Amino acid sequence: MPASREHLRDLYRLFASVKTEKEARMLLEDILTPQELDVIAERWQLIRALHSGRPQRTIARELKLSISKITRGSRMLKYGSGGFRHFLQKLRK
Repeated sequence: MPASREHLRDLYRLFASVKTEKEARMLLEDILTPQELDVIAERWQLIRALHSGRPQRTIARELKLSISKITRGSRMLKYGSGGFRHFLQKLRK
């Protein structure tokens, strides 16, 4: 069952309230299971690798991921909402 708009809005506000790396760690470690956190960290690493221009097969080999996961990440980077590009630029500063 999908979350209601109200619940999603509340979650977005929660993440927007994070001000420090320590707060982010505290929130993520409490809201996600260790496995969920690993999956998200893995996805961010593959997005960073794709953004750097490395070939998909090289990324798959280095991160020990399937090509389908790399391809999905590539599609999100190219055609997603722009969140990945926004934060890649923001973290570059």
